[in-house]
Amino acid sequence: MPIVAQSNETDWVSRFADEVIAEAERRAPGKPIVCASGLSPSGPIHLGNLREVMTPHLVADEIKRRGYDCVHILSWDDYDRFRKVPAGIDPSWSEHIGKPLTSVPAPPGSEYANWAEHFKAPMVAAMEQLGIEVHPISQTLQYTTGAYRDQILFAMRERGRIDAVLDRYRTKGKTGADRAGTETAGGEKAAGAGAQETQARQQKGRKLDEADAAAAEAAAEGSGAAGEDDGSGAGAGYFPYKPYCSVCETDFTTVTGYDDETTDLAYVCRCGHAETVRLSEHNRGKLVWKVDWPMRWAYEGVVFEPSGVDHSSPGSSYVVGGQLVKEVFGGEQPIGPMYAFVGISGMAKMSSSKGGVPTPEDALRIMEAPLLRWLYARRKPNQSFKIAFDQEIQRLYDEWDALERKIADGSAQPADAAAYGRATRTAAGELPRTPRPLPYRTLASVVDITTGHGEQTLRILRDLDPENPITSLDEARPRLDRAENWIRTQVPVEQRTRVREEPDTELLASLGDTERESLRLLLDGLDEHWSLDGLTTLVYGVPKLQAGFPADAKPTPELKAAQRAFFALLYKLLVGRDTGPRLPTLLLAVGADRVRRLLAV
Repeated sequence: MPIVAQSNETDWVSRFADEVIAEAERRAPGKPIVCASGLSPSGPIHLGNLREVMTPHLVADEIKRRGYDCVHILSWDDYDRFRKVPAGIDPSWSEHIGKPLTSVPAPPGSEYANWAEHFKAPMVAAMEQLGIEVHPISQTLQYTTGAYRDQILFAMRERGRIDAVLDRYRTKGKTGADRAGTETAGGEKAAGAGAQETQARQQKGRKLDEADAAAAEAAAEGSGAAGEDDGSGAGAGYFPYKPYCSVCETDFTTVTGYDDETTDLAYVCRCGHAETVRLSEHNRGKLVWKVDWPMRWAYEGVVFEPSGVDHSSPGSSYVVGGQLVKEVFGGEQPIGPMYAFVGISGMAKMSSSKGGVPTPEDALRIMEAPLLRWLYARRKPNQSFKIAFDQEIQRLYDEWDALERKIADGSAQPADAAAYGRATRTAAGELPRTPRPLPYRTLASVVDITTGHGEQTLRILRDLDPENPITSLDEARPRLDRAENWIRTQVPVEQRTRVREEPDTELLASLGDTERESLRLLLDGLDEHWSLDGLTTLVYGVPKLQAGFPADAKPTPELKAAQRAFFALLYKLLVGRDTGPRLPTLLLAVGADRVRRLLAV
């Protein structure tokens, strides 16, 4: 018996779940509720694509929590055509353009059987980490096993009606070749960061910053699905089906005739091959995208599926598909929000994406799965947001830790609590957590200074809280590992912290009496204050004591200036720069004996 849950009016996931449950009961009472996503493994599946999967996952998961039978299907559009050779791949791969993605060899050195499997694998692994359960559907298998045969034959019989619907949205004077460049299959629908979206945002007067523009460009280059027209432009009439050539395997084919009675389909290929196949037996081709998508809605009984903002425009696959599914295929268009752009902060430092948009796999190397889930759960689908790969990730983790404290003491707002709950658990259970979630910025500073040396790292982490010391690095994992990966892959070598081996005798000799006294006060207080909190009090308190104030006095503007000057001096003497990691963490990392040696006057 389904559990009827109260809708949280401030929680977008609950509101969609209410709507989807009601719609499913209207359409097919008692049947499993189908939520859907579609991804094209034509290149790296990036963090914009993840919104295509995360949005229905969150809604489906809420429906499952309420006790309903719900399935989240993920259509892998691996039967799309190979459209272009991405940067960094051997140009000779251009000979495979036009073939299905599953017929293209994987990139050089890959362990996978084909191009599609190579790019699917990292996303599958990321979804497992993120707790996203899907029912995968390979469109290659669907088409080549004849699963869609009846739907294909039906679409060919009804091609006149399909053409009439499509014609309502065609621009007069626009050629078929022009149209081919304006609509893409599954993956670009999923990208949420593609070229069409960029254009739409710019037309609305919202100027993208450099990182957004770079992400959009990379998405258009490396992650979209095969470019698809709507089947028009052929001299022999309109046909919604495009065969792959039996000789060269590409879709550079043109249908030249079709017999509704025998289902004989004649085509010619750019390679010179021409043949007639019996469509009732032929399994090497597919419906064009604008027909394929609504066909699948009806075939799968999809109730909920989101799409990128490019589909808000007239003539888009989503808009046209809504007419085709109703007027031709006898189904209904899914409920589904248009989801907005996912930007990247600091993507210029990415080392693993080779200039492209970072992937979920990249993000999960530097942040824990609940945090990444939270970024998608806390924003409505139509709200854009950024994922941080730069220093902003530290502030993001601070915000996350503050939310956890509010959850613990019951002070979190309902919407924040709901997003947190969706980030940390699914209907299947809790996601793995770090037992001792020490501040990310502290962990990053420690591994920066120790260069990941285990014994040194453990010594420092133990000293953070002497009254409740950490006893094993495993207590700080996986957050510790994520912080170490961030330092190693996202922070340029020249910005990493290197503690001086020997004292800066020249600088020490040049110091005045006030500066010398400040160093003596610091060194005298080390033993008494040797903890993270204690050293924080000490480094902020030295300038106060020098000015004749108690250590707990509120700082004046003059005191703040003195503190800044003191901090800059310590950084110069310890790491040879004006700035660095937080001083209490740095002092713990350097160790009391070495601090005394470097600061002795």
